[in-house]
This record gives sequence, structure tokens and C-alpha cells, in this order.
Amino acid sequence: MGRFLLKRLANYVVLVVVATTLAYIVASLALNPRSTYEGRNPPPPAAVVEQQLTAYGVNDKDPLLGRYADWIGGVVLHGDFGQTVRGQDINDQLGSRALVSLRLLVLGSIIGAVVGVLAGVVSAIKKYKVTDRAITAYSFFFIATPVFFTAVLLKFGALSVNDAVGSTVLYYTGYETPNLQAGFWGHVADQVGHLILPTLSIALGQIAYFSRYQRNAMLDVMNSDFLRTAEAKGLTRRKALYKHGLRTALIPMATLLAYSFGTLAVGATFTEKIFGWHGMGEWLVDSITSQDINVVATVTLFTAVFILISGFLADVIYAVLDPRVRV
Repeated sequence: MGRFLLKRLANYVVLVVVATTLAYIVASLALNPRSTYEGRNPPPPAAVVEQQLTAYGVNDKDPLLGRYADWIGGVVLHGDFGQTVRGQDINDQLGSRALVSLRLLVLGSIIGAVVGVLAGVVSAIKKYKVTDRAITAYSFFFIATPVFFTAVLLKFGALSVNDAVGSTVLYYTGYETPNLQAGFWGHVADQVGHLILPTLSIALGQIAYFSRYQRNAMLDVMNSDFLRTAEAKGLTRRKALYKHGLRTALIPMATLLAYSFGTLAVGATFTEKIFGWHGMGEWLVDSITSQDINVVATVTLFTAVFILISGFLADVIYAVLDPRVRV
């Protein structure tokens, strides 16, 4: 199993390098940091503009591969992600924004995966009954609903609830209350309150997504020969399903879980903008607007590493569930 996991990890590292390289090249070709200095009054001297663009590593007159080599060399050797097009240190913002996004992505994905798998198992066992039809209707609704629209619906719902109650019960802006005077647990409670709606906007769609796949995987297992053999040897239907059927049905879900994080990171971009979370998704949108090459490459690297970690964890789960991999 160790050899299998090492090979998978090496593949993921290569994919991270390829994704980051392509993102940097595409951003360099598509974005125009020079436009940041255009339209200023009075206009800055051309020599100053060239000097600043070169200092920030985004001068389009310098060789592209040389700029990329300087940037990736700083990342690998010194952990330095460079500067924004306005001269700010990217490292100063990276840590706080990454923690904001991870707090949202990890919690939303865990809730979505766990509840979605359980809902899919129940739906398969209760095939064509009221429970199955209710879960199916829920799944179809949220699969067809974009993440940003779900976020907007939740935000308007929170406004209605707060107006009805007469006070702020559900927070819909930011990830904490600015200048809050409270103790440790007061700050924890405040951040949990701000986390509810953005997490729901992600988790609701993930639950629908995973429940459909888990239902189909479970139905395939329920009709398999090895499950009938287990029942013929004396196991009850319930024990056969949960001891043998569920474990087998979870194997394809491990891989699906990892690669769903890619679309999840994109969906979180809209969620962060709508709920005012200053995370990586919002940073990506703002950096594209401001023609910031280094930030786009940094956010892409963060997303690629996030997918690498989740993919590696999925491979570990896969190896635990499937004895053939261990052999």
C-alpha cells in the first residue's frame, strides 16, 4: 500500500507543478498589469512604470519564462510568492485568506460528504418509497441550482428571519464581527454564527451531489452476487448491507470526493463574494480585475495543493476500503 500511495503522491505533485505553470503563463498572456498605471493624472514617467513592473516581476517586456523562473524559484526556495501589482507583499495576505477559505471549504465539504453519503444509502435502501422520492427531489433541486443562487437565497432568507425576530440571529456578511469586545468563547460563538450560512450554501449542493452517486453505487452493490452469498451464509440483510455492501459502495465515492473539491473551490468564490468573506476566492476575482498575475498564480497553486491533499486522503481511504490495493 505504501508504494501505491507514494506513486499517487508523486503524480499529484507533478499535476500541481503543471497546473501552476499553465496558470502563470495564461495569466501573463491574458492580463495587462501595465493598465494599472494608465489613466493616472498626472501620468507617471515611463521609466518609473518600467522599473516598478520589473520590480514586481510582471513586466511584459521581460521574457515570460524568465519571469516565471524567478517567481517559482522564490516560491520553492524561500516561500516568497512575490508582490502584487500595487507593490504589496503577497505573503502578508496569503495566510489569513487561506485560513478563511479553508475554514469554509473543509467544514462545508465534510458536512456535504458525510450527510450526502448517508442520504444516498438511505435512499437506496428505501428505493421508490416516500423517503427515496423526497431525497431525490431535494437532490435534483440543488444539483440544478448554482451555488451562487443558493447563497443569495440563504442571504435573503436570513434577512427575513432577522426582520421577523427584530435582531440579528443569522449573520450574512463577513466571517466575524469587527471590533467585538468579548472573551475567547464569545469570539468563537461569533465566528460560528458567521459560518452557518456560507457553510450551508456549500454543503446543501454537496449533499445533493454525493447522495445521487452514493444511491447508484449502493443499488449496484445491493444486486451483487457477493451480497447474496453473505446472506446465504447466515448474515441478516441489514448486517450484509452495512458490513459488506456499504464498504464496497464507498470505494468509488473516495475518488469522487477528492475531485469534487475542484468545483467546490470555484463555487466558494461566489460564496465568499456574496457573504463578504475575504478568502482566496474573493482574492482571485479581485486580482483578475486588477490585472494581477502573481496573485492569480498564487491562488491557483493554493487550489492545486488543496486538491492534492484531498486526493491523497481519498487514495488512503481507497486503500483502506479495497484490500486489492493493499496487496
